[in-house]
Amino acid sequence: MENAEKAACTHKPCPVETTLQIISGKWKGIILYRLLGGKKRFNELQRLMTTVTHRALTLQLRELEQDVIVKRTVYAEVPPRVEYELTELGHSMHPIIQAIYDWGSDYQQRKA
Repeated sequence: MENAEKAACTHKPCPVETTLQIISGKWKGIILYRLLGGKKRFNELQRLMTTVTHRALTLQLRELEQDVIVKRTVYAEVPPRVEYELTELGHSMHPIIQAIYDWGSDYQQRKA
C-alpha cells in the first residue's frame, strides 16, 4: 500500500471501513452471493439461507437497499410479488464476493 493510500485512511473514513460497513451483518455477504446469480424472490432467498430468520433477512435486505446495493421491485399482482436483484453498484462487488468465496473455500480445505 502506498503512503498516499495510508494517509487517506487518517483524514476521513477509510475505504476499507466503508466497504465493511456496507457488507457487515451476518447475512449480507450471503445475500450478495445469492443475488450474483440473478433476481430472487424473498422466499427463494430464505430457502437458500436455511438458518436466516424472516426478520433478519428483511432487515439486511432493507439495509442493502438503502445503500443502493440491492434493488427491490414490487409487482402489482395478487398476491403481490417482490423480487430482489443487485444494482449496478451491487454488481461491482462481484470480485469482492468471489474473493471471499474463494478464500473461504481454501480455508475449509486447509482446515480439514
